[in-house]
Amino acid sequence: MKKAWVLILLLVVATAAGWYYWQQQQLAQALPLGIVSSNGRLELERFDIASLYPGRVEQMLVAEGEDVDVDQLLVKLSSSQSESQLVAAQATEQRAHEMVSQARAGRKQGEQAMARANAQIDAQIEQQKIAKMELDNARKMRREDLVSDSEVTKRQAVYNGAVAIVQAARAAYAEAQAAVQQIDAQVAEANAGVNQAKAQEKSAASMNDDMLIRSPKAGRVEYRIAEVGSVIAAGSKMVSLLDTEDVSMTLFLPNGQMSGLQVGNDARVVLDGLDSVWPAKVSFIASQAQFTPKSVETQNEREKLMFKVRIKLPVEIAKEYKGLLKGGMTGNGYVRSNTDVVWPSNLAINLPKKGQS
Repeated sequence: MKKAWVLILLLVVATAAGWYYWQQQQLAQALPLGIVSSNGRLELERFDIASLYPGRVEQMLVAEGEDVDVDQLLVKLSSSQSESQLVAAQATEQRAHEMVSQARAGRKQGEQAMARANAQIDAQIEQQKIAKMELDNARKMRREDLVSDSEVTKRQAVYNGAVAIVQAARAAYAEAQAAVQQIDAQVAEANAGVNQAKAQEKSAASMNDDMLIRSPKAGRVEYRIAEVGSVIAAGSKMVSLLDTEDVSMTLFLPNGQMSGLQVGNDARVVLDGLDSVWPAKVSFIASQAQFTPKSVETQNEREKLMFKVRIKLPVEIAKEYKGLLKGGMTGNGYVRSNTDVVWPSNLAINLPKKGQS
């Protein structure tokens, strides 16, 4: 009895497969000239998310099959080291700012010393002028025997002292000016230290932020490559995502059907199990023929050369029906190589109802 049921089941499966094959052949034969077809599978573009730095996985925040948005947090790595580097860089920048403040305070003191020395020069020059006048007057009076030589000598000493004081004031001004110039160099060096500390802080902040792995675009999680507790190296893959907005089907068409086919030509996709017709465009045509892959079902023998052709669904439709369209879904692709040919009614665009997406 059990064997009978198995035989019946096999007969049903064979009958269904034969009916499907016959239906596809009838549909292919019914196609007008200028429209060619081949079977294929839906493909969603895959992109892997990797870590820039080594670390330990603290949290995996997404599950396989989950849809994610752009910039959504996927994985959190251990960030104790990067946080320490950030704190150290911030402390270095703070010290650099303090050195700039101290240097500027020293420059202010140097400017005040220059101002005092300059005022002292002006005052002593006046005293020098007075001492010179008195010395000249004493020399004149000595020629007239009105004062003694000792008075002239005294006036000369006063004048010489005034000259020495002016020279000392000018030396003090030059010293203060040199100190200010030295402080200016210290200010420049301190500012350079601030800039360097800012660059280190920016680098540390960037590294710390990169320990939070985010999705660069919207998609669907295909695989979680790493798990919580895993220690990963720099460049290790963490999550594999599928781009739900990049949906295509690869067809293999014989050489005789390639005449007139160009990138941008209209195409249609009919998926098994769905009573729908999806619009598409030819996005890629191989520049060189190849042997037919074994997975492709075709009436032509394998030794016949085939061209690889990819047709792609519009982004807005792929986005709208991302819950319905899945990688690996089988079906047939139809390509219009002659733009003057009108699509038959059975290949008119017929999208699923909103509730089906």
